[in-house]
Amino acid sequence: MTVRWPRLLTPTHLSQIIRNQKNPLIALRIFKEAKDKYPNYRHNGPVYATMIGILGSSGRITEMKEVLDQMREDSCECKDSIFANAIKTYARVGLLNEAISLFKNIPQFNCVNWTESFNTLLQIMVKESKLEAAHRLFLESSYGWEVKSRVRSLNLLMDVLCQHNRSDVALQVFQEMNYQGCYPDRDSYRIVMMGLCKDGRLNEATHLLYSMFWRISQKGSGEDIVIYRIFLDALCDIGMVEQALEVLGKILRKGLKAPKRCHPRLDLSNCNSDGNIETTKHLINEALIRGAIPSLSSYTAMAVDFYAEGKLSQADKVLDETQDRGFRPSLLTYEAKVAALCKEGKVHEAINVLEVEMVEGNCVPNVRLYNILLKGLCDARNSATAVKYLKRMAKQTGCVANKETYCILVHGLCQDGGFIEASRILEEMLIKSYWPPVDTFNMLIRGLCSIGRQYEATMWLEEMISLDEAPELSVWNSLVTCLCSNTADIDACCETFKRLSNCS
Repeated sequence: MTVRWPRLLTPTHLSQIIRNQKNPLIALRIFKEAKDKYPNYRHNGPVYATMIGILGSSGRITEMKEVLDQMREDSCECKDSIFANAIKTYARVGLLNEAISLFKNIPQFNCVNWTESFNTLLQIMVKESKLEAAHRLFLESSYGWEVKSRVRSLNLLMDVLCQHNRSDVALQVFQEMNYQGCYPDRDSYRIVMMGLCKDGRLNEATHLLYSMFWRISQKGSGEDIVIYRIFLDALCDIGMVEQALEVLGKILRKGLKAPKRCHPRLDLSNCNSDGNIETTKHLINEALIRGAIPSLSSYTAMAVDFYAEGKLSQADKVLDETQDRGFRPSLLTYEAKVAALCKEGKVHEAINVLEVEMVEGNCVPNVRLYNILLKGLCDARNSATAVKYLKRMAKQTGCVANKETYCILVHGLCQDGGFIEASRILEEMLIKSYWPPVDTFNMLIRGLCSIGRQYEATMWLEEMISLDEAPELSVWNSLVTCLCSNTADIDACCETFKRLSNCS
């Protein structure tokens, strides 16, 4: 492919050129040729980030590593996000040791802040249960000036400890944070509170709750009600309703700093008379919401929490309360609701959220919300409807379909047997310079062969090989079977594979 080179090349212009290439290897060739054609030209950090991102997203690990090495030799100033994305790429293909090696070699690059890559690698190691290695990484790398904040890293460690029922150790980490020069945030409290309550350590949880009153709740933040609810629910679950009501009063006065006029006008004294713990918890949660000084943040926090737990009816009541108090529900709340409905298989209700509720609430959906809905529709084997929303996204200003959008649709259409439409979507995806995973090609080619569309299947196989991707053996078998099923097609079959052999 010929490139129309400008008279004067800038890194920004080169980034645009390589982004427009369908083949990542052609983009790499142009990237390398630029220095030869323009002796005074030098790559900068953003153009390296673009090239490394293209190679990483297309699975070109060897080439990505070469460009990283070249960036180190050039010693150009670069951002931490380049390494964070490369670390994710290595981890995605099972090369965790390469990811660790890259992070340890960051001092050789011209990068002054490693916070994002440090947290990214730590999170990956925790997810893969490499706890000892994660602990060593933290001890070795968290104390340098290059890592600006350790709160997120410590939160990750406390979270995994709580998941393994070691909230006692997580509490020790929490208590040590002050001595490490960092201070617990709201997420720190939520993680430890949830762990302590799950492990039945309510005495420690009580002390943790009261410490919130003079630390993060000094101004009565409404977002804290999520943490308070975890503790109150835990008390109710073991029958300590009276204690829960007593703590509720302290929370309203000291934690949420709510004036008396905002305290709930609910008779909670007999809320446990019927012995229904869920009813009791519901009344206490309602008291928390109504007893706080009304704020969008408190309603959003509670609604999102309920939706995440699958408590749709309670979350909907919070959403109604939000609107009754004159607040406009946030996009985050609608995302949580759509995700919860899709998880329950209620995709028609999820569509109603987008089509009716958000319109009435004057809230515009973003790409993330669309992707949640598209995934729900495809999981419900309704990919045809999902495609309609792709067209709607194209008409919405500022809402551009991303790689995840196209992958969801192609996989969904293939599952439903819509291979022709999936072929069209994949073509649009490539035009937008998004490189599909190898399994996407494999799935589509096998599907096209299964319906006798050998021409389209062959075209996609050629496209795959032109991108230097290797199809699975089953894909070759499917195509051979499809092409040679008719005696008249044998010559065409031989000619096709001769051409593909030359391409590869």
